[in-house]
Amino acid sequence: MARFKVVNMSPRFLPVVLERQLVPGTFECALHTLIDSEFDLSALAAKFRNDTTGAPAYDPAVMLKIVLLAYSRGMVSSRAIERVCVENVLFMAISGDTQPAYTTIAAFVRGLSEEITAIFTEVILICERQGLIGRQMFAIDGVKLPGNASKAKSGTHAQLAHQARAIERRVKSMLKEHHQRDARGEPGAKERSSHGRVSELKAEAKSIRAFLQSHAKRQSGKDPERKSNLTDNDSAKMATGKGVIQGYTGAATVDAAHQIIVAAQAHCSGSEQALLVPMIEQARPFASDKTLFTADAGYHSEANLKALSEQGVQALIADALMRSRDERFKDQGKYKAGPDPLYNKAPAPKITGGGKFRPQDFSYDTNSNTCICPAGASLYSNGSHCTTRGRTHHKFTGAKRDCVPCKLRDQCLRTPHKTLVRQVAFFHRGRASPLTHTQVMKRRIDSAQGRALYGRRIATVEPVFGNLRHNKRLDRFTLRGQRKVDTQWKLYCMVHNIEKLSHHRYAQ
Repeated sequence: MARFKVVNMSPRFLPVVLERQLVPGTFECALHTLIDSEFDLSALAAKFRNDTTGAPAYDPAVMLKIVLLAYSRGMVSSRAIERVCVENVLFMAISGDTQPAYTTIAAFVRGLSEEITAIFTEVILICERQGLIGRQMFAIDGVKLPGNASKAKSGTHAQLAHQARAIERRVKSMLKEHHQRDARGEPGAKERSSHGRVSELKAEAKSIRAFLQSHAKRQSGKDPERKSNLTDNDSAKMATGKGVIQGYTGAATVDAAHQIIVAAQAHCSGSEQALLVPMIEQARPFASDKTLFTADAGYHSEANLKALSEQGVQALIADALMRSRDERFKDQGKYKAGPDPLYNKAPAPKITGGGKFRPQDFSYDTNSNTCICPAGASLYSNGSHCTTRGRTHHKFTGAKRDCVPCKLRDQCLRTPHKTLVRQVAFFHRGRASPLTHTQVMKRRIDSAQGRALYGRRIATVEPVFGNLRHNKRLDRFTLRGQRKVDTQWKLYCMVHNIEKLSHHRYAQ
């Protein structure tokens, strides 16, 4: 029978040279060299006033190394980072065997809000000196991530006030029940827990009242009031493909040559249109006059295209109907009709009659301004000069008495179990659109060259988000407040850029 050497995993004392653990060509070696020889951290060092009095502080350079190395390994918890600084040889090597407490690590990350932009810019400048920025095309996109906030504790001021009153009524009801039990002399089996619950409800109602007094209503360009949040008022409710989240949008501008992030910012709004111009302004110092900026339909608006035209920025911004005009996507309807294989396991509903009724299936008489549906019912007019995306149309709506009992509901409505009546719009043909910049952008992006250039956008920016979300396990922001979340987002983007430097033989 073969004999093998014994594998002994018991603890032991080993001579370890910490500096030799930083192997050239690795992320940790590039990070160590970068911070020690390239970064200017004088602004961080100026925060300390312990030259003559006070205990020695942890070196900001060492703290930055620890945080960035931890983020590159998918660790964001301060307690987890504290543990690996004690147990992991690699973290011992990069920190010089310093062992900061989790409170020190958390305070350091929170305190980077003012200096993070300058540090992030230094990394980009180093990437530029290494020849990693091509300046031919910059792709802009964003990812919506949950924040450290409760979605259930959001609402308008009126909704939050109503919630506080409901809690106060509940407290009165519970106290009244206690008094009645005491008057009858009945022993309360759950009296102690009930009193504790009453205290919790009182504190919750008091905190809501204090929040309403100290925070003004959040205004929005579209809605009269945006919903506030009791746990993180800077966060916002955002619609995603997997439901509504309470969080932030992490936006990034990525160079197409080597996927270097040249601009990054976390925004507390689900509207991507407001992010386009600021993201371009941040990336302009690293662009040339011939740099092409690309973005998807979420960033499209006439105002944005007008601003880019006035600034002389070369851009390809898709509109919502770009794919419907592209013959390469003419068969996409059959894929959209099926269920989502990842999140919807229910079978696709079977529609008889060959699909949904389209506007051309309705009888529209322009002379009499009447509209008859395929079932023979008359629709009433909602307006003859309605405007959508700069195009004027005549809108009609069905009556409940006709639509609700109609046998053709499944062929007429996309969600017949939710929608009561059908609406249909007839656009005026032959009229020029007032959205001149949109029309120019459509012609540009629908050309053969425009489609070829825009086709590179998804291969430029999406792998970056895949690296951050999957490889670095960035599935949510753990800090609260827009400035702190922006700090955390820039730190992760720095990790991505430093990783690119290490792959291109930096510090070897």
